[in-house]
Parts: sequence; structure tokens; C-alpha cells
Amino acid sequence: MSKKLLSMIMILSAVLQVHSVVAQDLSANIGWSSEYLYRGIPQKTSSAFGGLDFEAAGFGLGVWAADVGDGIEIDYYGGYGYEVGDFSFSIGGTWYTYTGGFDDEYLELNLGAGWSWLSLDIAIGRYDNFDGPTLDYRFYSLTASHKGLYATVGTFMQDFEGSYYEAGYGNTLQVKDKDLFDYSLALIYSDSTLLGGESDINLALTLSKTFSF
Repeated sequence: MSKKLLSMIMILSAVLQVHSVVAQDLSANIGWSSEYLYRGIPQKTSSAFGGLDFEAAGFGLGVWAADVGDGIEIDYYGGYGYEVGDFSFSIGGTWYTYTGGFDDEYLELNLGAGWSWLSLDIAIGRYDNFDGPTLDYRFYSLTASHKGLYATVGTFMQDFEGSYYEAGYGNTLQVKDKDLFDYSLALIYSDSTLLGGESDINLALTLSKTFSF
């Protein structure tokens, strides 16, 4: 883990060195969710989160953390994205880590493609699985969105299985043309295979604020 963290720090340092010579954007975000679910899997009721993102010339790096009750989830990610007309493409990676023994590490290759209001995301991942055998998985999600409304279907394959279905609405609350904060409300149905027991339905309210520097 220390080698991975050192590599991430070196990459961030290199990116910050070119901060002044290329078009760039540095931003931070904080927020709260009434139900923190990730890919349809419940993590914690009432969770605070925050992150830091850096973008330059299509490349991006970031770190994001959330309260998961028995510790903190800390995610490190990076990638490259570009657009051609109504089409968009991206490639990157994500390293999920946890304190307090809440879960073990995940490492993913992330691929994305989009056209207008439709987007496809693919994750090819490995789960360390504590003292058990390492598990490999694939995750696919398809999202349709229009004027703040969206619907997502996500499913796991290989060593992980199960699906979830999510529909919601998100927007920015404005007062006198000033952005106050972002909000979203989502209804998520997770099937019994995904949860390893009974299926479940959750309603999640998320409030967040982004600061640009």
C-alpha cells in the first residue's frame, strides 16, 4: 500500500508542476447523503463526504473520501477523457481503500463512452478479499439523462453478481442567479443477488457544494 500511495503522491506532484503552463481546473467538494449506496450496495445511512479534483488538458486526478461508519472510504482516481461532437470517451483507473477494516481494497480499470443523452461505463476490477482468494469482476452501467432526470441500470459479472436500477433527478439550487448547492434525489432498487439476501429499495437525498480555485 505504501508503494501505491507514494506513486500517487509523485503523480500529483508532477501534475501540480505543470499547473501554471496549461489550462487547468482545481476544485474541492463537500456533501452529505441520507443513504450512501455505491452501485446499488448500501454502505451507510447518513454519510458525509468530500473530495479534491485536478483537471488539465483532458487529464484528471482526484481523491474522494466518505464516512462508512466503521472507518473512512478513501478513493484515488485518474484518467483521460475527450469529446468528438456529441460523442465522449474516457479511460482511467480507481483505487478504493478503507480504514477501520470496513472493507478490503479494490483496484479498477475504468472505461466510458457516451453519446448525447446516453452513456456506458465499464469497470474491470480486482478485489483483495482480506485473507480469501482474490476476486475478479466486471461492472457495466448504462445511463440515460435529460434535463436533470436520469435512469441507470447497473450489473456485475464474473466473481461478483447482481444488478440494480436507479432513477432520479439532480440540479443546482440558485437564488438570484447565484449557485447555492447541488442536490439530487434517487430511488434505487437492488436485487437479491446483488445484496446476497433479500432485494431492497432505498430513497437517497444528496446535498453537495463544489468550490473552484
